[in-house]
Amino acid sequence: MPELPLSTARVPLSTARAARAALASRLDGLRRDAGLTGHELAMRCGWHKSKTSRIARAMTAPSDSDIQAWCEACGAGNQAADLIAASRTAESMYVQWRQIHRDGMRRVHESTLPLYERTTHFRVYASDVLPGMLQTPEYATGVLRSITAFQGTPDDVADAVRARMARSRVVYEGNHRFALLVEEAVLHYRVCDGPELAAQLRHLGEVMGRQNVSLGIIPLEARRTVWPLEAFYAFDDAQVAVETLTAEVNITEPSEVHTYLRAFAELSRIAAYGGTARDLIAKALSSALS
Repeated sequence: MPELPLSTARVPLSTARAARAALASRLDGLRRDAGLTGHELAMRCGWHKSKTSRIARAMTAPSDSDIQAWCEACGAGNQAADLIAASRTAESMYVQWRQIHRDGMRRVHESTLPLYERTTHFRVYASDVLPGMLQTPEYATGVLRSITAFQGTPDDVADAVRARMARSRVVYEGNHRFALLVEEAVLHYRVCDGPELAAQLRHLGEVMGRQNVSLGIIPLEARRTVWPLEAFYAFDDAQVAVETLTAEVNITEPSEVHTYLRAFAELSRIAAYGGTARDLIAKALSSALS
């Protein structure tokens, strides 16, 4: 199989950088079309000429007011709204967890509920912890408490867990399908105490019996055609959320969404399902209880 053009570090960042570069190029194009030098534009905007250069080279992200001033200086005020929207989209592609969780984690769970409710086909690859929609309250508490401690963000873990459980109702309500892939090692990670992990694994065995859920476990000894990746959530064919240590990367560019869906398809081929998957869960359950 040819190597997939997918890197857990480069591709998500390249999406955000490309969007910022595209915005900078559009702004610089307006300047050139207006026949202005960088110095002349800076004079009209009332800022130093170095700021014009930094924005044009995508070294500095422009604020909404910067874009408005730039467009008006170029006689293109009617384009400001579209460019401001493009800027906000670019900024939302790569958002640091510290920023997302600055007020705690409850809000982010509540804010993503509409996305979960309108998605009909979820494809989730889990390489670190079990997918959020399958987590028990105790397991989720262990995960979220670790994240809060590591990031040093406000502790609203109890509220965040309740919000996560409310968001997880999509598994049981509405017309939603779930294709879930979990690396076998994830079944053994002690993100909570042994009895709580055992309860989580029992719950996993129950949920995989649902008709709208397909759960595949990728065995440790499986011959890899795709290397282990960072966790990602695909929402229909429209968006992929990639979880890195420092940030969440939201991908909407069709070609890159397709790359992640292709990787998911390849990973699906090496996963174990049905009885074999249950055996792997039982093995992890035995370990959790020992």
